[in-house]
Amino acid sequence: MIEKALKGNSNYWMWLAFLTAFIAVGAICYLRQFVYGMHLTGMGRDLSWGLYISQFTFLVGVAAGGLMLVLPYYIHNYKVFGRITILGEFLAIASIVMCLMFIMADIGQPLRGLNMIFHPTPNSMLFWDMVVLLGYLSLNVICGWVILTAEKKQVKPPKWVYIFVYISIPFAVSIHTVTAMLYCGLPGRHFWLTAITAPRFLASAFAAGPALIVIACLVMKRIANFDAGKEAVNKLITIIMYAAIINAFFVCLEFFVGYYSNIPGHKHSLEYLFFGLEHHGHVYNNLVPFMWTSVTFCFGALALFAYMKITKMSNDLLVGIGCLMTFIALWLDKGLGFVMGGLAVNPLDEVVEYYPTANEIGITLGIWATGFLLVTILYKIAVKVEHEVEGH
Repeated sequence: MIEKALKGNSNYWMWLAFLTAFIAVGAICYLRQFVYGMHLTGMGRDLSWGLYISQFTFLVGVAAGGLMLVLPYYIHNYKVFGRITILGEFLAIASIVMCLMFIMADIGQPLRGLNMIFHPTPNSMLFWDMVVLLGYLSLNVICGWVILTAEKKQVKPPKWVYIFVYISIPFAVSIHTVTAMLYCGLPGRHFWLTAITAPRFLASAFAAGPALIVIACLVMKRIANFDAGKEAVNKLITIIMYAAIINAFFVCLEFFVGYYSNIPGHKHSLEYLFFGLEHHGHVYNNLVPFMWTSVTFCFGALALFAYMKITKMSNDLLVGIGCLMTFIALWLDKGLGFVMGGLAVNPLDEVVEYYPTANEIGITLGIWATGFLLVTILYKIAVKVEHEVEGH
């Protein structure tokens, strides 16, 4: 089926060329970092995690978001998702590949990643994060490819593949749960030291992943004649709304814990993110505009979806805008604010702001472009197979 990705119109090849240009820039930036070291980044003693790990954290959620398609379709026999379940599995593959690339970029020397295999440490959350990420990637590759091959041949998938499908469901939950444990298991960082981190991560995942899938469906409807179906899109919007509301509720709980209980470490991070933190006569507020943009986009998207539900309006443009606003809001919240907010105020009560360098941004854009390239090729194959089946 790989040959289906090698056929396309000029717009398809222009898009791939556009992504390849960013990948080339990212590769050059990575080679510079590999040769000259991590001092090319904005990280340091107090900020050992930066843009790479924040993107990794967000993308784990995007990968886990595919569960919102797999669970209804395979467990509850919700056939409306039949055409798009494969999209969730393929999005998970691309997202996990990007996660692994961001980890490799963050550890500097890629061969260091082999230490977790050659010298396993089961008492470390990093070890279990590697296990669940590689496991979930393998499960999605097997399930997605076997089921798509069966659809191409117009036969039922082999029964054994459903065992892997069912196993992938707890794995989808575990990849984000273990990632959350990486943070909430650090007692020196008060902002992360909360048992609600894992539920908050899952809530944002179940909104961000489906939002990106809806955007992809709308794009493919216009350029690839692939219609996911009105009912399927409406159901995904409902899932996005509930998950986004729950995530917003969890964020509000963080404010309650910090301010009502007057816990300095927790409160200082929230002040830094949303209002600016005054420390020794200097105001630190470089993330304030991003966080309020996140809040505005989140509630703006919810208001837009609610209006469409109440008026029973069906408009692809408004749906796309709402999903894009939701995706950006959650990216700003978890892809920037969560990691940076927890690191900005260190255990010595010092404020250290983080500014990613141009080299870091170049690598980050290159990895995102790689993910989009991979998902474009996988979706191209899936759509071609769907069209072939419909043509018979």
